[in-house]
Amino acid sequence: MLLAFRRTLAAAVLSWPLAAGAQDIEPRMFSNTPVGVNFLLAGYAYTRGGLALDPALPIADTHLQTSNAILAYARALDVFGMSGKVDVVVPYTWLSGSAAYKGEPVDRIVSGFSDPAVRFSVNFYGAPALAFPEFASYRQDLIIGGSVQVTAPASQYDPTRVVNIGTNRWSLKPEIGASKAWGPWIFEAAGGATFFTDNSDFFNGHTRAQDPIYALQAHVIREFQGGVWGSLDATYYWGGQTYVDGERSGTELDNWRYGATLALPVNRYNSIKGYASSGISSRTGAAYKLVGLVWQYRWGGGL
Repeated sequence: MLLAFRRTLAAAVLSWPLAAGAQDIEPRMFSNTPVGVNFLLAGYAYTRGGLALDPALPIADTHLQTSNAILAYARALDVFGMSGKVDVVVPYTWLSGSAAYKGEPVDRIVSGFSDPAVRFSVNFYGAPALAFPEFASYRQDLIIGGSVQVTAPASQYDPTRVVNIGTNRWSLKPEIGASKAWGPWIFEAAGGATFFTDNSDFFNGHTRAQDPIYALQAHVIREFQGGVWGSLDATYYWGGQTYVDGERSGTELDNWRYGATLALPVNRYNSIKGYASSGISSRTGAAYKLVGLVWQYRWGGGL
């Protein structure tokens, strides 16, 4: 029973990235979790370089830094016999640094809420909805799942400034992925697209539109004794051409990122996760570096 419980802890460590963006790297997104378990997450993430919150913003020569406080809640669900989750994340960001817009220098120091996000995910195959006692005998093989994420423009935004924390628009991100266990190893891959509404009040009343951003991500995960797990992560994202008043801005994405994640259970209810990532190559100024740490508390569902 102790071994099964530790496996439960390993599978129940959720993974929230810095923000709900198209370029996120997120291992174990479609892992199974006992129905009724709740998660409360609090964390901190730091970025340096490009603007992670909006990588296709038509700016150049970016030297921006952000400190991000992250608060999130999630609950494991029974979705017609399939395991699922609903997640809500609310980030708060402190941003400072400089960039260039149309050749003119831009300096910015600002703080405020980032775009909040809600995501619903469900595993279609290989991860049935299980109560905690049933979960003890569950062994992952192949899981296929999908998710839909929505971000809302309820965040800091100043229409007289080109660099902001918020984006003043909605986004919708459907994604589908698979996770295959092979002994202590898990191999994952996922693909998705992020669609945006127009920002009709971009920098002194202009209209900014954006093509969808497409993304692929892959993870190699290794489980260890005691519920510890680590992963090597990579993502490639492209598209996202932006238009200001119908004119192309020339900031279409073609970017690679890689990273690593380490999750450590502390006790029955608590765990911590550290993660880092960096750009390998970038057509735009989005090759930022990221480090973060998340504490997670879980309760309910028979824990």
